[in-house]
Amino acid sequence: MSVLTALLHTNRKRFKLARTTKELIKDRARFLGPNVATFYEEPVHIVRAEGVWLWDADGRKYLDCYNNVPHVGHCNPRVVDAICRQASTLNTHTRYLHDGILNYVEKLTATMAASLNTAILTCTGSEANDIALRMAEAVTGKRGIIATESTYHGNTSLVSQLSKSNVPSVGFGLDQYFRFVEAPDSYRNPDPDGKRFAQSVAAQIEAVEREGTGFAALVICPFFLNEGFPDNPDGWLIPTAEAVRKAGGILICDEVQSGFGRTGTHLWAHEKMGISPDILTLGKPMANGHPVGGVVANADIVAEFRKGYGYFNTFGGNPVSCAAAMAVLEELEGADLVNNAKTVGDYARGRLQRLKERHEMIGDVRGSGLIFGAELVLGRTTKEPASAFTDRVINEMRQRGIIHSKLGRHKNTLKIRPPMPFSVENADLLFDTLDDVLGQLTAHP
Repeated sequence: MSVLTALLHTNRKRFKLARTTKELIKDRARFLGPNVATFYEEPVHIVRAEGVWLWDADGRKYLDCYNNVPHVGHCNPRVVDAICRQASTLNTHTRYLHDGILNYVEKLTATMAASLNTAILTCTGSEANDIALRMAEAVTGKRGIIATESTYHGNTSLVSQLSKSNVPSVGFGLDQYFRFVEAPDSYRNPDPDGKRFAQSVAAQIEAVEREGTGFAALVICPFFLNEGFPDNPDGWLIPTAEAVRKAGGILICDEVQSGFGRTGTHLWAHEKMGISPDILTLGKPMANGHPVGGVVANADIVAEFRKGYGYFNTFGGNPVSCAAAMAVLEELEGADLVNNAKTVGDYARGRLQRLKERHEMIGDVRGSGLIFGAELVLGRTTKEPASAFTDRVINEMRQRGIIHSKLGRHKNTLKIRPPMPFSVENADLLFDTLDDVLGQLTAHP
């Protein structure tokens, strides 16, 4: 037996791995059904993680530049300890009283505007957005919902209708209540003061009112992450918020991706955009991988919803989930991770700008804090999206031990969204590798 074979055998035994990668792929289809999504042409079989690092079943180490779910770092000791302590004490149904949910909601809402003072906890961001839309109906008595045409807000029957790129074949007729506006694009179609976007929203509001559906809500990610996180200046959403309020609608900000300090300038991206939503939805990074989501709103809005819907969630806000979520807030503060996001994010965009000077396929660089990336194009004059080339870059980076992805309406924007402890040294490894990959792929198309 070779040294390499022995090492692979040891790793498989250590992590009790019964299947090879090929067997895993085959059995996923057999046990989970067809078309279960995986990343990369050659999927990665991850078996452990720590901080910003991942290890696969063969013992190979990867720099995680993608995962915002482990927001304060994979296997963060503070979060792991909180989960273990609470799980060894109590975890039960949410119809029993417990302090944890109240302590958490009190600490969470203290970071927001005074109007955002009440919360409903869920297990996922999809559930949170589903509740938010029903809240809007309860408050306004109307059903017309507006979103951008390049977004994603979850996969319940209701909110899945918001995802134009992934509309289900069966939607129970709910699509009749949704209208869409073109997402902002600071690279190809700048809108520096946000007024054109606000006018588009206002036009759709008029349309749903004229049709008789009525305007209930606008739902947006305030940083437009799935749309390619365009470079909109601080305060950009103020005209849009004014249009929504003038029409008597509800403004819903989905901060599943953009919240908890990721932009580096504010704890919440809606603050960066100069607005305060009527309803705020949260998810993925809320408890560092423990399944927690949430809806935050004014007490009157929540009361109206609870009066109209007999909503209950068995696991949403259970003691262990609340302990994990509380630990995330404590770690963000204790480790000064929002300031770290700004420092490292500023440095990362500087490095990306220097790469742009070296590589013609980088058409645009943008981001804030620890969400940054570059749009890849076939030519800077035409700005034609280099979508297929972007796939090649992502897969080659994966082969070199760097994990990241893509997004935007053309799927040609590198999506770099690492855990919040990401460092300058980590950024250097990322961009040194990206520099080499871009050089190699353009030299050998």
